[in-house]
Amino acid sequence: MNILEIKHCRKSFDGVQVLSDISLTVSEGQVVSIIGPSGSGKSTLLRCATLLETMDGGSLAYLGKFAVRDEGGKSVYASHAELKQARACFGLVFQNFNLFPHYTVLKNITAAPLLIQKREKAEVLQTARDLLSKMGLADREDAYPYQLSGGQQQRVSIARALAMRPKILFFDEPTSALDPELTGEILKVIRALAAEHMTMVIVTHEMAFARDVSDHVIFMDGGVIVEQGNPKDIINNPSHERTIQFLSRFN
Repeated sequence: MNILEIKHCRKSFDGVQVLSDISLTVSEGQVVSIIGPSGSGKSTLLRCATLLETMDGGSLAYLGKFAVRDEGGKSVYASHAELKQARACFGLVFQNFNLFPHYTVLKNITAAPLLIQKREKAEVLQTARDLLSKMGLADREDAYPYQLSGGQQQRVSIARALAMRPKILFFDEPTSALDPELTGEILKVIRALAAEHMTMVIVTHEMAFARDVSDHVIFMDGGVIVEQGNPKDIINNPSHERTIQFLSRFN
């Protein structure tokens, strides 16, 4: 089953085309990594997919239901209720954690399931504590974000996204704000999620990780998909000149 379908996505800022005719499909249990140079449109694509940015053209569907339809080359957004349904399908982990500084770790994780999803408090608390345990943070539930390392904060933000029971998780360069040691911590968590067949789309600069953990790799440059396919083929034997040039810096 396709969790996400984006067709012919276009996006401009102040007349500058940032995304040109991007189409991608993510099926259940698939891990898709998006790689490419800074300014290639990767993060904008993620922001369009998660309804944080408005598409100019193209369509977007979750579980076969349209959040955005393409009508005559223009993107037309669904009703408020339908967009709310679409938002319930995904979780998003940012590069700079975006935790509420005045909430404890536990409250950061439980706030949205309680307020937005109106779930039972006992069940939400149990889920949050299970996730903290899984993240190796069982003893930090009463801490505040400023008392945690960057790696710990990022693990809390992953737990917060998972607490909403999303069908798909988006990661926007989840390790770019971390030093190499803490990067390893986060990549280990994402590897564990991949082993559990969590559907994920990951914008990353970690090439070895993208090659080893993904089912599919997309290389973007200049707002278009230049090359995509099997991770080992793309990263070890790219066929497009631009991909070869980009990856030569990592090999």
